[in-house]
Amino acid sequence: MNSGRKIRILVAKPGLDGHDRGVRVIARAYRDAGFEVVYSGLHQTPEQIVAAALQEDVDLIGLSCLSGAHMYLFKRVIELLREDKADDVMVIGGGIIPEEDIPKLKKLGIKEIFLPGTTLDNIVGWVRDNVKPRC
Repeated sequence: MNSGRKIRILVAKPGLDGHDRGVRVIARAYRDAGFEVVYSGLHQTPEQIVAAALQEDVDLIGLSCLSGAHMYLFKRVIELLREDKADDVMVIGGGIIPEEDIPKLKKLGIKEIFLPGTTLDNIVGWVRDNVKPRC
């Protein structure tokens, strides 16, 4: 039983997007909130992200995308988690994502999307309210 285990979060930058200031701010906010955080670095493939998530036994994957490739990249992460029978790992996303894509992403299995301007308190609060450590 892992009842005392902290929430473990993998923060990832899929694709060719090289802008990482926002994702680093989010990673620090998660750390400061008491979560265990793993940052995968830039230019990760969905396969690398899922492999890291499984290796690190995370509860949540936070994807950041500003390049416009979110529909493919986020979908592929969800597909790979399902293939690995790890679809109990929650996935959220953030970045420059058109409003009309949000319902499509949620239908694919992305639990929440955070757009620019969302406060760190709201993002951390969402995690506290919705993510529980996996056993």
